[in-house]
Amino acid sequence: MAQATGIGGVFLRAGDAEALSSWYRTHLGIDLSQGAWMQSAGPTVFAPFPRDSTYFEQDRQVMLNFRVDDLDGLIAQLVAADIAVETRAEWDSEIGRFARIHDPEGNPIELWEPAGPAVG
Repeated sequence: MAQATGIGGVFLRAGDAEALSSWYRTHLGIDLSQGAWMQSAGPTVFAPFPRDSTYFEQDRQVMLNFRVDDLDGLIAQLVAADIAVETRAEWDSEIGRFARIHDPEGNPIELWEPAGPAVG
């Protein structure tokens, strides 16, 4: 059977697409200047949630989740840039540690530092 082999892209509508791309580059290191973000291989979770889930804001259809290599370091950078970061002990588990932020357009973003050896 033919099948999908990975995520080929994530597309977000934005009031100012250039400014939003710049924000992702500045604060998360996602450089889209070459037309695509070349990322390290690693696990990707694709998980539909029930419409009434409270895992992220119910008025949002999508939450982005990014693997990160140093959650504490990234949190420090984000806080220094006046970006609100939320952490909760109950989010951390055997699969890793988590934090949440929002981009300037209000899109929820989960930051995930996988447990165990560094990914990529």
